[in-house]
Amino acid sequence: MNKVSTRLPDQDLVNIARQQYENKQRSKLPSIVVNLPSRGLIYPESHPLRNGVIEMRYMTAYDEDILTNSSYMQAGIMFDKLLESIIISPVSINDIANTDRDALIIAARIVSYGAEYDVTITHPTTKTVLERQVDLNKISHKSFDIVPDTNGEFDYDVNGIKLKFTYNVRLKEGMAISELMQNIITQINDSRSKTDIESFIRYEFLARDAKRFREYYIKNAPGLDFNYEFEGEDGSTFITPFPVASDLFWV
Repeated sequence: MNKVSTRLPDQDLVNIARQQYENKQRSKLPSIVVNLPSRGLIYPESHPLRNGVIEMRYMTAYDEDILTNSSYMQAGIMFDKLLESIIISPVSINDIANTDRDALIIAARIVSYGAEYDVTITHPTTKTVLERQVDLNKISHKSFDIVPDTNGEFDYDVNGIKLKFTYNVRLKEGMAISELMQNIITQINDSRSKTDIESFIRYEFLARDAKRFREYYIKNAPGLDFNYEFEGEDGSTFITPFPVASDLFWV
């Protein structure tokens, strides 16, 4: 009988050695621990992010290649690719909710290039377009006070029908309302069937009730508060949110 060889192919050995070397080199870089806006409460109790923090290393010149990759920019995945490269904690980027992902991006910008960020905003009263600079260190976390269950999900009542919903999702811009609801609602009464949830949204969830639910969802969502105090052209101050675009790392 022939013996079954357990020896790995030479190329696999080379790849393993290269990965071990890269991990060792990266471990020498300074790192930071980022507090998540969700405090980890939107993840199941068994999830590595339930402790509410993520460790990231500082960027290097090599990582800057990601920020100048035109295909990543066109596909809208530049920030995801950057986080994949610099996150140390044992978690996939796909497991990180949008609300927490934003905090990681801002933290990476601060430790890499500083907290000063030039923005263009519009005065809410005069409609004057202004060029201003913000201090990213001043961005705070939104209040997050609703109580999760052990799965990191939350309860909502619709005329006696019990819903469970989640913030642990990766939502895309431009999603239809029904698609959004199907992504965030995880349970109808005792059913977690996707078919039952879709049927409820299509045939039972009245528009006025659905609107109230979305307002509740947005009002209570964890995340960063991008409202900032700016100085107007006459020296007075006003508060308005500022945009964070793909130019965040263009310094």
